[in-house]
Amino acid sequence: MVRRRRETSLRSRDGTRGLNTVVALALAAPVAVAAQVLSWPPPIAFAAAAAGLVPASKLLGDATEDLALRAGPRVGGLLNALLGTASLLIIAVFALDKGLLDLVKATITGSILGYLLVVIGLSAFLGGVRNGTQYFDRQEAGMSATLMILSVVALSLPAMYGQLVPDRNSGPVESFSEAVAILMLVVYLLSVYYSLFWRIEEQAIAGVHQLSGRWPAAVAGAALVSALLLIVVLAKVLVDAIGPTVEATAMTEFFVGMVVIPLVGSVSEHLLAFETAWRNRMDVSMSIALGSSIQVALYVAPLLVFASLILGHPMDLIFTQIELVALAAAALVTTLVAFDGESNWLEGVMVLAVYTLLVLAFFWWP
Repeated sequence: MVRRRRETSLRSRDGTRGLNTVVALALAAPVAVAAQVLSWPPPIAFAAAAAGLVPASKLLGDATEDLALRAGPRVGGLLNALLGTASLLIIAVFALDKGLLDLVKATITGSILGYLLVVIGLSAFLGGVRNGTQYFDRQEAGMSATLMILSVVALSLPAMYGQLVPDRNSGPVESFSEAVAILMLVVYLLSVYYSLFWRIEEQAIAGVHQLSGRWPAAVAGAALVSALLLIVVLAKVLVDAIGPTVEATAMTEFFVGMVVIPLVGSVSEHLLAFETAWRNRMDVSMSIALGSSIQVALYVAPLLVFASLILGHPMDLIFTQIELVALAAAALVTTLVAFDGESNWLEGVMVLAVYTLLVLAFFWWP
């Protein structure tokens, strides 16, 4: 569902953070490009590109938010729906082009886990420590949690089907994955339609008002285009360096996809959720976490299935057993947190403990 950051963002309106983002980009991006051009050790290129993607993704998020605020709830919601996961999509497309299918699927899983467990867990902890028990819309959170469970079921069925078919690359397996992808996209489009044409009407009656952007429209547009171009460059450097970096370090390709890429590619959403929870707006944090995870599962994953066909490296939706267990655990934990419409710091600690246990399992996964 479309996230509500365009309506209730509490981000500071001064230029300090924007300046910090530009400075961080100016430091990291040239190092990443130089490492690629001058053939520096791959871990340096990988680290510099990952570091550069953090402020680049944040700049993209800030620009998208600013334009969404100016455009009004419906157009702004559509902008968030299309660009909210742009960093992840760009990185995944480059990985698909290199045939790194398992890395792409791990990135999809890791991104969902990051939103559900890291964002909700740390938001509940930070907000709970400062504000005590926090409250959010139980009905909306419950609907999003239901969509998330549907997403997990949809992602699990191809894996179950694949266990019954000896050849994973056979026609039936790929065709079934494509059919599931089409259905997931349809459900996502309907959820966006509901948010833009049903939910917004309810919010208008309740008195939700449009906010103004902090940048001039031309500056916001230029920032958005610049951020996208920088993400393309840095994503190419990152993906090219993954193989050699894995060989030179203790990390595995699976761990990079499950943990590293999701964190560097979605930092803007994470930071916004933490900030809003700190300011006692756990409802916004839950909306960001659940909306973004649904977007990855129902929009990004199916889109990558069809992109893989165009790129000549067909990708199915057969995930490993540990990925499916992790997704099921995250969906269950999220549903339990959303059930009563309130959160506290101890719930945050427990959710973060689940993510930490999963990360340890990913690190030692063969």
